[in-house]
Amino acid sequence: MSATANILSRLQSLGFRRLANAYLNLPPATLVEAAVCRKEGVLTDTGALMADTGQFTGRSPKDRFIVRDENTANSLWWGDINIPFEADKFDQLHQKMVAYLEDKELYVREGYVGAHPASQLKLRIVNELAWHNLFCYNMFLRPEEGADTSWAADFSIICAPGFEADPAVDGTRQKNFAIINFTKKLILIGGTGYAGEMKKGIFGVLNYLLPHEQDTLPMHCSANIGSHGDTAIFFGLSGTGKTTLSTDPNRHLVGDDEHGWLPGQGGIFNFEGGCYAKVIDLSQEKEPEIWNAIKFGSIVENTRFAPGTRTVDYANKSVTENTRTAYPIDYIPNIAVPSIGPVPTNIFFLTADATGVLPPLSKLDKSHAMYHFLSGYTAKVAGTEMGVVEPQTTFSACFGAVFLPLHPTKYAEMLGRQLDEHPVNVWLVNTGWSGGGYGVGSRMKLSYTRALITAALTGQLDDVKFRPHPVFGVQVPGAVPGIPTELLDPRRTWADKEAYDRAANQLATKFITNFEKYAAAANEEILAGAPVVAQAVEVKVEAPVLMAA
Repeated sequence: MSATANILSRLQSLGFRRLANAYLNLPPATLVEAAVCRKEGVLTDTGALMADTGQFTGRSPKDRFIVRDENTANSLWWGDINIPFEADKFDQLHQKMVAYLEDKELYVREGYVGAHPASQLKLRIVNELAWHNLFCYNMFLRPEEGADTSWAADFSIICAPGFEADPAVDGTRQKNFAIINFTKKLILIGGTGYAGEMKKGIFGVLNYLLPHEQDTLPMHCSANIGSHGDTAIFFGLSGTGKTTLSTDPNRHLVGDDEHGWLPGQGGIFNFEGGCYAKVIDLSQEKEPEIWNAIKFGSIVENTRFAPGTRTVDYANKSVTENTRTAYPIDYIPNIAVPSIGPVPTNIFFLTADATGVLPPLSKLDKSHAMYHFLSGYTAKVAGTEMGVVEPQTTFSACFGAVFLPLHPTKYAEMLGRQLDEHPVNVWLVNTGWSGGGYGVGSRMKLSYTRALITAALTGQLDDVKFRPHPVFGVQVPGAVPGIPTELLDPRRTWADKEAYDRAANQLATKFITNFEKYAAAANEEILAGAPVVAQAVEVKVEAPVLMAA
């Protein structure tokens, strides 16, 4: 069988009846060469491939759909996030995309997601662009060399940035689209060159399948393991520091963005085989692991060179603030092999609080943990979505509502069961503002955030006295080694204490208002974690006090 015939046989289930020219599972060097020859990108002085994503430099959530049919009609959380799409319109688009691609040079990639053998999803991806195929090589798990991948895929992606829908005919909102069909096990992506649509499309699939089929909690989080085998996971939206804070030279990285938590003693596992990190203002001094990972085989998106050089100017945001790099996880020197860890010892909820109200670190009991998990408060950071140019207060359930096909309370209840079964410390970390809100206060220093997390991870807070925040009820530590005492109580960092009180009450009101849409489905234990709108008073910060054994 010829190479083309072999590839065609693998794509027939996706509707392909002929191929002009197609390549299967090309190695990175060949894909880089193809991308450069096809003028899809250029090489930087470190050997990384620089590529642009075109009009769309981030996800377009309003153009992401899920096919509504008899299998999904009653199981999905339909609304502004999971927008229903007609099955016959999907079939129509599918046929048109295949007809468009059959005359093109195609790049086919076979891989999988799910580092744990019990939770693997086999993938087949058809790409119009060589650099997109390299992105898939980097981001998804790679079969061992020589492995037979002529499998019946558990899910497939057809990604054609050059194909644009006709909204009046095809049922889309715009020319671009990303549509998941759970019945046909297929994702269609067209009209956008943003590679992250492929990665997040599969994440959405896992968020639907794993709770149903394995009672496994899918999580939008990063994870690492300490020298004593202690696992830490970091929840947060893009821009809150998941990748940066989990990439720690003293700990082994499990993964930077997507994980599953198995029931019982199964522990956690990475979904992916790579990292997709923001690089705006990246420096070798602050983030050496990411800096050194940007080499041949890596991709940098929407970046620009310093004038007259091939050196990337990471401060340049002329295209977008959502400049990114995609590289295989083994480009990071201290990774966990395989990408699996035991039951977490510490959980961190990362929030970029643009109001400057929340403490830089606080401890949560189960009720507050479930409430804050379900709330998913942060600020959308510039560049992660189209139209966002400065931080905007937002609530994203489970720190990733846009990826949740099921009702958010389903995931919060799963987290609650894990907390019942395992002694886990849960922390809320504000990587946002202090001393005032956005435009008045200042962004929390990365060095302080790292020190706070290190103190929690290493047990330095085990014997420290905590005080409840008067509005949010979270427990604020009296002292943390290496951190100015006044920084721990956010009210003390504000020049106008009454302004802080007003801001705290306003933020608490926003929490309560946001939670109204979940209240009917939330149990009493979750509801007990809500803030109390009242006039705030200063949280007294005291020296460390040993607690009784």
